[in-house]
Amino acid sequence: MAVVTRDGEVGTAAGASRPAAASRLFASMAGLDWLAKVWWACLSVGLFAGIWELCWALGWADPQLLPPPHIFLSNFGEQGRFFNTATRWQVGNAMGEGPSALESVMITVAATTMRVFVGLVLATVLAISIGVAVRYWHFFDRLVLPTITLLSPVSPIAWLPVAIFMFGIGNAPAIFMVVVALFFHMVLATISQIDGVSPNLINVARTMGATKRQIYARVIVPAILPGMLAVLRLNLFGAWMVVLIAESTGVGYGMGQVIMLARNTFNPSLVFFTIAVIGVLGFTFDWLLRLAQRRILYWLPDTKEKLRVL
Repeated sequence: MAVVTRDGEVGTAAGASRPAAASRLFASMAGLDWLAKVWWACLSVGLFAGIWELCWALGWADPQLLPPPHIFLSNFGEQGRFFNTATRWQVGNAMGEGPSALESVMITVAATTMRVFVGLVLATVLAISIGVAVRYWHFFDRLVLPTITLLSPVSPIAWLPVAIFMFGIGNAPAIFMVVVALFFHMVLATISQIDGVSPNLINVARTMGATKRQIYARVIVPAILPGMLAVLRLNLFGAWMVVLIAESTGVGYGMGQVIMLARNTFNPSLVFFTIAVIGVLGFTFDWLLRLAQRRILYWLPDTKEKLRVL
């Protein structure tokens, strides 16, 4: 007997479909999907690294300018000691003093990551709050939106002198740079998401007697949540880019300072080693954010799987 599944496909009887469902369940429990994703991720990175190594082996890439991965990743201790940029600011201390190579890398990574996430959280909270306020109060819209639109095209680099003038050196200017770089675009994205909410949802809420405040709190804000999480994920990469610029100008030790040290000492291996560390961090945090997105937006359908069968 044929039955119609939830997706509208014609299938076999319920009794015949249970073994297939059980097989999928056991396969998922066995971690086969997770292993497949890890396999493809390793294959993708390995293919990129393999092409790089091949160019080096054929002599197309100068090892002094573009060292292959096996060179700049093979000596962690040699590269890790350069991450001890905090010691460089202490009078009388040499580069070899202070924490070990691994501890230096962890301290530097933790400092940069803290600035990224503090700036990202502040920018997200401020942007969503102001974006909702712009559409909630018409007076606030006319008063604030023109200024936000005017400042939105300004490059984050242009704000760097302002950050140094206001906060000097340390964590504050780097966090300020991340907030400024993300804030204006996220406000405009919030307004765009609100404008894209289906009128049917608002009309149903009005029919049920919801007030303006209830419509925004229970209809509009939940409706824009999927889009805002996608914007947040994209801005995570932007935050990493901006914080490196802020750190490279001397506003505090971090990954940006390591990049500048590598440039000043003409150390390409350190440059690519730091790029690899940043890439791993960005990939890891993006993966964690996607996991959180699937947990928070559990009601959304998996359109990616449906597109694969086209």
